[in-house]
Amino acid sequence: MRSRLDYEELEEKILAPYAMKSKESSGRVYNEPQHEVRTCYQRDRDRIVHAEAFRKLEYKTQVFVIFEGDYYRTRLTHTIEVAQIARTIGRSLRLNEDLIEAIALAHDLGHPPFGHAGEYALDELMKKYNADTGFNHNLRSFEIVTQEKRYPDFDGLNLSEEVLLGILKHRTQYDEASEIAQYKNKGTTLEAQVVDIADSLAYLSHDIDDGITSGCLTKEDLMESVLWQKVYARVQDEKIISDPNMLKYQIVKAIIDFQIKDLLKFSIDKIKNLNFRSSREVLEYTNQNPDKSIIRFSESMFQERTALQKLLEIKLYHHYRVVRMTDKARRIISDLFEVYKTTPNQLPYHIYRRNMNQDDKEVNRIICNYIASMTDRFALDEHKKLFDPYQKV
Repeated sequence: MRSRLDYEELEEKILAPYAMKSKESSGRVYNEPQHEVRTCYQRDRDRIVHAEAFRKLEYKTQVFVIFEGDYYRTRLTHTIEVAQIARTIGRSLRLNEDLIEAIALAHDLGHPPFGHAGEYALDELMKKYNADTGFNHNLRSFEIVTQEKRYPDFDGLNLSEEVLLGILKHRTQYDEASEIAQYKNKGTTLEAQVVDIADSLAYLSHDIDDGITSGCLTKEDLMESVLWQKVYARVQDEKIISDPNMLKYQIVKAIIDFQIKDLLKFSIDKIKNLNFRSSREVLEYTNQNPDKSIIRFSESMFQERTALQKLLEIKLYHHYRVVRMTDKARRIISDLFEVYKTTPNQLPYHIYRRNMNQDDKEVNRIICNYIASMTDRFALDEHKKLFDPYQKV
C-alpha cells in the first residue's frame, strides 16, 4: 500500500523546485491529524467533490440557461473541463496536480443560477440595497468552503491555505479577485495561476462550441478572427473535413491545443528567467506582484485571443436569443430577491431564523446567498410558486 509519506517522497522526486509540495503547505485553519494514505491536497479535492455546492453545479448553467436544452455547458461540465486543462498544463510544468485539481474543482462553487446573468443581477441588487457591497462569486465560493457546516469540530471544509487562496484570488476576465484581511499579504502558487489561465481557455473554447451548436455563431462570423483562421487552416490541411459537426469538434480541440502550446512555451521561459528555487520564492513574488502573472500567453497569442473574445462579445453574447435568455434570467433573480425582501418569512426556516434580530443589510445578504445557492431549475420552480397563482406552493 502506498502511504501519504510515499506520495510526498514521490513529489520531491518528480515535481519542479518551484512547485508547491504537499508537505510544504501552510496548513489548515483548524489542526487535524494527517491522513494515512492521502496528501493534504488530495484530501482537499475529495472534500470539495463531496460538498453539496459541488453537486449543484450540475444544474447551474453558463451562457445558455437550462430552459434552452441539455446539450450546453453547465457549471459542472465547465469545472471538469477546467480541471482537465489545468492538470495538462500543470503536468507539463511539473507542478502539483492535486493542488491544481482541488482549486479547479472549487473555483465556481459560489456561482448563482443562470450563468453570468445571475451574477450580474445579484451584484446590481446588492449594490442597490446594501450600497457598499455587491456580489462576488469568488468570495462566495470562499465563504462556502470556510463557513458552511459539514463537520462537527469546525466550520467549512477546513481546506489547506493554498487552496483557499487559489479560490479567493482567482482572476480572469469574468472573475475579480477578492481580498480579506487575513490573506491580504499572501501570495498565490503557480498552481493557482494555472487554474486561472485554464478557466479563461475553457471559456473561450466551449463558448465557441455552444455558440455554433446553438446557431448563434457561424463559421463566417468566426472567420473574422485571426486565431480561428490559423486553426481552421491547420485542421483542413491535415485532412479535408466536410461534415460541419466533425469540423467543429476538430477545430475546438485544435484551438485548445494551439493555445496550450503557446502558453507552455512562454511560461517555461518566464519561469526560467525568474529562476525560482522554491515554492516560497514563488509566494513572495506573487505577493509583491499580484498583477503580474507568470503563467500566461505570449503577447501575440494574447492579442489574438482578445480579438476573438471581442468577436464573441458582439456575435454571441449580444445575439438577440442570448439577450432574451439573460434578460429573462435577470428578471427571475430580481423578482425572487424583491419578494423575499418584502416578506422574509417566505424564506425556509433554516435560511432565515425568525428569532434573530437582523438588520436590513444582514437580511439582504441572507437572501442573496440563498438565491446564489439555487440551481436554474430550483429558481424557475420557486419563481412559478411565488408568481403563478395556479401553481401549487
